Amino acid sequence: MSKVRKSDEKALVVYPDSDGEPMADNTKQFDWIVAIKLGLELTFENDPNVFVAGDLLWYPVEEDNKTRLAPDAMVVFGRPKGHRGSYQQWLEENIAPQVVFEVLSPGNRAKEMKEKRDFYNKYGVEEYYIINPIPKKKTLKGWRRIGQDLVEIAPMNGWVSPRLKIKFEHQLGEVKLYQPDGAAFESYLEIATQRRLEKERADLEQKRADLEQKEKEQALLMLHQERERAKRLEEKLRALGIDPDKT
Repeated sequence: MSKVRKSDEKALVVYPDSDGEPMADNTKQFDWIVAIKLGLELTFENDPNVFVAGDLLWYPVEEDNKTRLAPDAMVVFGRPKGHRGSYQQWLEENIAPQVVFEVLSPGNRAKEMKEKRDFYNKYGVEEYYIINPIPKKKTLKGWRRIGQDLVEIAPMNGWVSPRLKIKFEHQLGEVKLYQPDGAAFESYLEIATQRRLEKERADLEQKRADLEQKEKEQALLMLHQERERAKRLEEKLRALGIDPDKT
């Protein structure tokens, strides 16, 4: 009987790209997930070695396709940007996501969230943040690694992530995130609206510049025409024996 080599056994393990679970249970949760993911991408858009993903399955252990989790957003320093069907840590120089985010839905239970925190704690996450986007119940919690454990951050209002350099605010039931340069994280609609306004302003400036250029060209043309008329008049006067310089 032929034996299956260890390398062949590894090849037989399938790591699905989906766990069959929805990305979000409601529009508020979805909007927050997208805003966080887009905001993080903007934060590190110029760093080719920071990978940002949303709702991507993370497999921390090779040959184990049962141990997995899909953070709502995650950031991995030291790994290149690019498409992935899942994050298989052993193929990524064994670098675990350093920062993860979870956005709560009404269906999340305390036991489930504890299991997630235990998972992130066990597999090396350095910073873990939870946001509850439900109106009037908005909450913000965070943990950071101290030694071998994730320890809760208190207070979160005004906290600046050591890894991300982004700022968290939690006041009067409102949660806000800010880029290192102080700009607020925005939804896709807000970003698209801002870009549209910037384009409209740029178009208006271009039209104004074009109009000014056209007015300058018209003024120069009129000046040229006036000089030509004056030249022709001088020529006529001289033809009549009149010196225009003495008139």
